[in-house]
Amino acid sequence: MHPLNLIRLVPAEGATLMIQKNDTNGSTNGTSYPTTNPDHLAAGSPAAKAADHATEALRDTTTLRSAADLRAKFTVTQAGPATPDAAFALPVHGAFNPGTETTVTTPGSFALAADIGGPRMFASPDTPGMPEPSDKTAWDFLPDDWSVEVLDREAADRTCASSPCGAHESVTFTDARGTTRCVSYPTGFTPTTQLEHARLGVITPEMVRVAEREPHLTAAQVRDEIAAGRMIIPANIIHLGHQLDPMCIGRASRTKVNANMGASPVSSSTDEEVEKLQWAEHWGAHTVMDLSTGGDLDATRTAIIRNATVPIGTVPIYSMIIGKKIEDLNREMILETLEHQAKQGVDYFTIHAGVRKAHLPFVKDRLIGIVSRGGSLLAKWMLVHDAENPMYSMWEEICDLMRKYDVSFSIGDGLRPGGLADATDLAQLAELQTIGELTERAWRRGVQVMVEGPGHVPFDQIEYNAKLQRTLCHGAPFYVLGPLVTDVFPGYDHITSCIGATSIAYHGASMLCYVTPKEHLGLPKKGDVKEGCIAYTIAAHAADVALGIPGTRDWDDALTKARAALNWQQHFDLAFDTDTARAYHDEDLDVDTDFCAMCGHDWCSVRISKEIQEFQSGKADGFVRIGAGGKAGAPIQSDALTPEQQTILEQRGYLSPEEIHKLAAKVKGKVEVKDDGKAACHSDFVDDAETAKRVQQV
Repeated sequence: MHPLNLIRLVPAEGATLMIQKNDTNGSTNGTSYPTTNPDHLAAGSPAAKAADHATEALRDTTTLRSAADLRAKFTVTQAGPATPDAAFALPVHGAFNPGTETTVTTPGSFALAADIGGPRMFASPDTPGMPEPSDKTAWDFLPDDWSVEVLDREAADRTCASSPCGAHESVTFTDARGTTRCVSYPTGFTPTTQLEHARLGVITPEMVRVAEREPHLTAAQVRDEIAAGRMIIPANIIHLGHQLDPMCIGRASRTKVNANMGASPVSSSTDEEVEKLQWAEHWGAHTVMDLSTGGDLDATRTAIIRNATVPIGTVPIYSMIIGKKIEDLNREMILETLEHQAKQGVDYFTIHAGVRKAHLPFVKDRLIGIVSRGGSLLAKWMLVHDAENPMYSMWEEICDLMRKYDVSFSIGDGLRPGGLADATDLAQLAELQTIGELTERAWRRGVQVMVEGPGHVPFDQIEYNAKLQRTLCHGAPFYVLGPLVTDVFPGYDHITSCIGATSIAYHGASMLCYVTPKEHLGLPKKGDVKEGCIAYTIAAHAADVALGIPGTRDWDDALTKARAALNWQQHFDLAFDTDTARAYHDEDLDVDTDFCAMCGHDWCSVRISKEIQEFQSGKADGFVRIGAGGKAGAPIQSDALTPEQQTILEQRGYLSPEEIHKLAAKVKGKVEVKDDGKAACHSDFVDDAETAKRVQQV
């Protein structure tokens, strides 16, 4: 029996926390996730599709309990010459090959060997001059009345003795890497946060659920990463009583995406924000931040939390000063607002405590000053009162309040650069150093921490920013807005930023805060939320494949097989956004055949490769296209456009309403279909060269 023998159950709102027994291996029982399956997350939605493909490679494996098991399942990237006669070798470092397909020709990931349980986790190779990872973890920042002893092999079987005076109890457990710790804690202590449970060796139901969603990790590895401070599960105990499906943020897991939304004084409403929440979930957002600054903030926040299956974050200072002046901010207002939002079920707070009075002189020569709303408000407060940032001064009080509800910190980057010219400057780095200190102080109070990062960074500075944070904050998860790699494309900043986001995720960021086309211009609407989610899902997925996270490339490989087989329906079904892919294809050619409208039949390289018998291309089992009359490879007219697909083409504006109506009604137009159901666009069924030429020029 695990010595602690305690674990919390999910409470209803306002209910007293209960406890239950653990089983003999320290894991928990009773709570099961997810508790709901909303319609907008049903099978076939982009979010469900991404989740299914992320776990599919390991779904048939029930014995993955260690790194050794993973290595038995997944091959390691193979070293070898870049070309058969080359004198130089491939730059491999022992990372996993991110796909399970054994016949592919790629050598796999050029990232470092996986270090789950170590400081690098999944990591890119360091460019010369990059800071080394910190040699400290959250284990080095325990509460003052706690202690931990790492036991050697000879002592690992013994049980730690409680203190003679009875003031302390102890627990001994062995982590997933075989390290045995004896943890001493005050008698009568009851853990509340995921971090506190992990420090005592407990595997919570939330950790079990995370391991289900991150199948390359075991529940014990999830616990160990949380105990080290390198991973968080943002799960307010109140929100767990609603629809929250626990997830994790940390570089040992897959990269996550956050979507921002919120009503402003001039735009949006509570109903619209709930709709945007569900829309963001539908398009794959893993967390959502409510940044409302107008309307009924309280009602909006309550509605979002009650409807959210993902963690919800806020920036509480916005609510603190609604209808007031920032100069009036005081201790009581701060604590009252934080307690109220914690009771509502907010899962993580952005607190801009790293902006200190001593940092403000570093800002005066910036091109664009302070672009963080929270940072600018607190800077004004400090100047008016000639005093230190109250969030910094009150840090321990804030920690103790958040601990009661297991609200995680997202320590705000109030001095982040707002343009390339201000990136990686003294103000930003001085704040980051303070954030490292605040991370240590939060860990000493048992609170989970992630750290926010910069928003505008030249591409060449991205790796340094990521790896400096990893050092100063001891591996705490890095949560980054963008970064934008250029400033001159307003209206397209979802693109300028997802370029930087891919890079910073590869170099160490754990979660990416999306940017929409409306960034710097206005409040994002529903379509902007979709564009931002897709851009950042691309960035996150690309980084995960590059890092060699097991199974992450299998989805890509499946779509490649469908593409090689010219199996259009499977191609579209596997696409993240099925409707857009189908609509774009049918805009030019509404027949599924052995080419698309880009090259036509005679110039289709994929068709030619497929027809070469010596090549494997297009011949994978289960991917052959079945066409008209049940004949393999025969062309077949695609289904009528769905209303969603019609809307996509209408918004593109390249086809007339009449042409779109034909596609929706499947009236035969420019593609001639013969009586036997065979389309004239395939050369095998064309009577003469002129007909083939005409179809290929359509």
